[in-house]
Amino acid sequence: MICNIEDLRQRARRRLPRAVFEYVDGGAEDEYTLGANRSAFERYLFRARALVDVSTRDQSTTVLGEKLATPLILGPTGLAGLVAPWGEVLAAKAAANKGALFTLSTMSICTIEEVAAAAPPPLWFQLYVWKDRGITRSLVERARAAGYRALCLTVDVQDMGNREKDRRNGFIVPPRVTLSNFLDVLRHLGWVMRMSRSPRATFGNFIETGALPKKDAVSVAGFTNRQFDPSVSWKDIEWLRSIWSGPIVLKGISCAEDARLAVEHGVQALIVSNHGGRQLDFLPGALDVLPEVVDAVEGRAEVILDGGIRRGSDVVKAIALGARACMVGRPFLYGLAHDGQAGVELSLDILSKEIDRTLALLGRPRLADLDRSALRLDMLHSQSESRAPALRVLEGARGLPAGSATGT
Repeated sequence: MICNIEDLRQRARRRLPRAVFEYVDGGAEDEYTLGANRSAFERYLFRARALVDVSTRDQSTTVLGEKLATPLILGPTGLAGLVAPWGEVLAAKAAANKGALFTLSTMSICTIEEVAAAAPPPLWFQLYVWKDRGITRSLVERARAAGYRALCLTVDVQDMGNREKDRRNGFIVPPRVTLSNFLDVLRHLGWVMRMSRSPRATFGNFIETGALPKKDAVSVAGFTNRQFDPSVSWKDIEWLRSIWSGPIVLKGISCAEDARLAVEHGVQALIVSNHGGRQLDFLPGALDVLPEVVDAVEGRAEVILDGGIRRGSDVVKAIALGARACMVGRPFLYGLAHDGQAGVELSLDILSKEIDRTLALLGRPRLADLDRSALRLDMLHSQSESRAPALRVLEGARGLPAGSATGT
């Protein structure tokens, strides 16, 4: 029986070859940040209100003017088409069916045009600024022509994170059977048969650009490090503005200083993210950074949380701390591995039902009713060095007296 996202994760582990599963599931180096994204949620407990009429609940929200039935955005996950054939198309269709929003990765297997042709709007397109600005311009122009509503610029990949599991597994694109992985692939013949129906097993958006080798397999790190430009700076936001008239979203913001600079550069939305713990290790959990960024922008930009969401209650905590919506990556990929589009829809159903139940039991029937007064700090799970900042966040909530955040 599948009851939660962890159940889907275990199904995905069984269905995918080890190299593919660990590409999805793993993080950088010691995976401290991967764990911190989850443990951050444990530091916050709820302050439930009693005798509130919760017979009608509403978890809808708007993100950049788009009405969503649930505050969930499917994040840009590279190579989702290795998890299931046509993976990005299936995920985009699932998001549309469930009133969520889908973000296509530059590093997808299905192309910009294939996803837009198969799934209704709204769609976002995630972008990296490449060394060859001509390729970058071409991607932006293709996204505009295909009807994508916002450009999501990832800003935390100056160099590829040290993902040691991928290195040990010899993870390459397209995948190949070798002596070291032969037995594992043999145990996952179902995946092999499913992938035989895939249109391709490489970075679809780059087949005709000259950036991708025609025949040779490449490691993700090798390909990206040849193309990513570590000189990208705030001036490139101005350049993007000259070729893109829609909203720009920055993904990878992790401090107040950058949040303020983003607003000064006219960015409409920020995604508080550490790339799912896959880039710089020993960053704090994304939720721990969220209040700092929310306070820094002072309502001048929408703020989205990305990192560690596994429960609907996690989403509720993030909204209470000031997020407009939450971005999920691994949860929908687990569902995709389990049962394609239906599995992605199941992952969204699980999270949205948990959001609804949490709102009811919390005595806050609408997302709009959430603020920092809905939370208290769990002193047992808070380390002494992080306790004071967390207390200041909660005690600064509207109408919440000092000390009440701890329950004392």
